[in-house]
Amino acid sequence: MGYAATIGFFDGVHKGHRFLLGELRRIAAENGLQSAVITFDEHPENVLGRNASFASKPLLTTTEERTKLLKEAGIDELFLFHFDVIQQMTAAEFMRVVHDRCGVEILLMGYDHQFGSDRLTEFADYAALGKEIGLQIVAVSEAPDGAVSSSKIRKALLAGEVARANDMLGYAYTLSGTVVHGNGVGHTIGFPTANIQPDACKLVPASGVYAAEGALVNIGTNPTVGNDHMTIEAYFPDYHGSDLYGQTVTLRLLRRIRDEKKFASLDELKTQIQTDLKSIKQYEE
Repeated sequence: MGYAATIGFFDGVHKGHRFLLGELRRIAAENGLQSAVITFDEHPENVLGRNASFASKPLLTTTEERTKLLKEAGIDELFLFHFDVIQQMTAAEFMRVVHDRCGVEILLMGYDHQFGSDRLTEFADYAALGKEIGLQIVAVSEAPDGAVSSSKIRKALLAGEVARANDMLGYAYTLSGTVVHGNGVGHTIGFPTANIQPDACKLVPASGVYAAEGALVNIGTNPTVGNDHMTIEAYFPDYHGSDLYGQTVTLRLLRRIRDEKKFASLDELKTQIQTDLKSIKQYEE
């Protein structure tokens, strides 16, 4: 069985992406095909930026997270390409690869999508090339909530606007990572925290205190105890097991509660944490 497919990085697999994926599944079913996404192991802008010595774009999802979200969206198959390998291909060369090697029979193109080193801009040009190859090119209109984009979600997170980002994503933004040793201050005041080390590519929201599902999370330098580097520390009020060192923990952020603040004493910090904890139940309801 062949495939109906679409191309994209799909960082975040947000609401706009899900509209396109829904159209893909519908067209695949109508034509007796399986659905597939053609995607890349690195964000195209990061590959191009590396060649130009630019800083890498932080991402909403790791490759593993994107894969999981795309599968959960009902996609049958993922074809993962190295962008630095295919960026020199013309549109026709790339279409022939996905047709001949991947078995793609129908290729969906988003309303503003382009590919190929020859930088074609007209849909009719892609359609004509596809016809020569035996690949049907189908245009998909803009999603009803077309204002949603990965770049807008990144901007919201960098401003600490997690609730707004979650609304565009359609789910709670996550930070996953291994629990590493911190300074241990949390234990001394009765609030032991897990210090999370996320994937290096992952976007970390603005500094502040956040309500997460089942956790209170501090992102920043924790100025009361004088850290000199950024940390992500989570306190789980309902967890009473052994320490979590070396384990992978996933935080689902719900809302930013407040800015980081330097307190005059650890007792003041403890009182503020008790106040912050009341926000967890409020935002989970």
